[in-house]
Amino acid sequence: MSPDNRLQELRAQIDQINMQILDLLNQRASIASDIGKIQSELGTTFYDPEREAVMLEALQQANNGPFSNETIQALFREIFRATLALEESEARAKIRVQRKTPTERTIITLPDGTEIGNSVFQVISGPCAVESMEQMDTVAAEMAKRGVRILRGMGYKPRSSPYDFQGLGVPGLQIARQVANKYDMFITSEVLDMSLLPMMSEYVDIFWVGARNMQNSFLLRALGKVRQPVILKRSFSATLKELIYAAEYIVSSGNPNVILMERGVRTFEQWTRNTLDISAVPLLKMETHLPVIVDISHSAGRRDIAVPLAKAAKAVGADGLMVEVHPNPPVAMSDAKQQLDIAEFHQLMDALNG
Repeated sequence: MSPDNRLQELRAQIDQINMQILDLLNQRASIASDIGKIQSELGTTFYDPEREAVMLEALQQANNGPFSNETIQALFREIFRATLALEESEARAKIRVQRKTPTERTIITLPDGTEIGNSVFQVISGPCAVESMEQMDTVAAEMAKRGVRILRGMGYKPRSSPYDFQGLGVPGLQIARQVANKYDMFITSEVLDMSLLPMMSEYVDIFWVGARNMQNSFLLRALGKVRQPVILKRSFSATLKELIYAAEYIVSSGNPNVILMERGVRTFEQWTRNTLDISAVPLLKMETHLPVIVDISHSAGRRDIAVPLAKAAKAVGADGLMVEVHPNPPVAMSDAKQQLDIAEFHQLMDALNG
């Protein structure tokens, strides 16, 4: 046989082996998919480093060349990585909050017909925490003049220091409810623990999950059983993927009415309390069908840049924003630097409507 014919014969053998390898890879992927389904039922993660190490060790022991163990390890790590990516892609496609079509969206409708997520830019506002009847009434009256429908009514305030003001508790919720009823508003309030849900349900129209509880799976699952919508706030160290999975806990537990809130992430910057991740808004809108709002108070930690941040949130496609307002911010019992006074609140609303 001539060298040229021999070359063609060997190449044909290589082509056949390539097809066999491809077929085996597809078979492997199918089996891995079945394993992934069982892992999902068991509540375990797809990536198992111990199992991967065992497989690599067995392959290296069985390797008789000509490839080195380092080459075999690199080749199979790529196979493992590709299989894991495939399993994660299949899992994402099954996530309830994942956007399946460009037009799919969740619209939160409150009892009076107020909608969040339906192209109307909603403002959620009020003091950082309920301090008194007079404080809440003063702010709510000004909010009502501007058509704001959702009032912050924080009875509980988780703080970094146990010695800082922690909120008035139930009396604070009672004040918020009375004021909201007076001005025909809805109350949103942070829930710190699933044991508080039955009591708070008597006062709260929208539950609020703070940054510290974003990955509290027990609380998230419990919120899947309530009738009220839930604002889910991104933790200052959480990825967008983690935020989406946190929302999935609520939705998969039975409550489809979840509102995602971007509140900034912790970076090395010191001129703001956090760094507002404005790119999170369009990304979350692309990846999920849930409404997205922006917290311009906790992201900045300062009132003097509230207006440009609010404009940016609206321009980038957010469904609304949250801004803190206090009758007299310098004497506020929490987060004094970031709360707007009444005049500044009206300036912000004028800027948004201008």
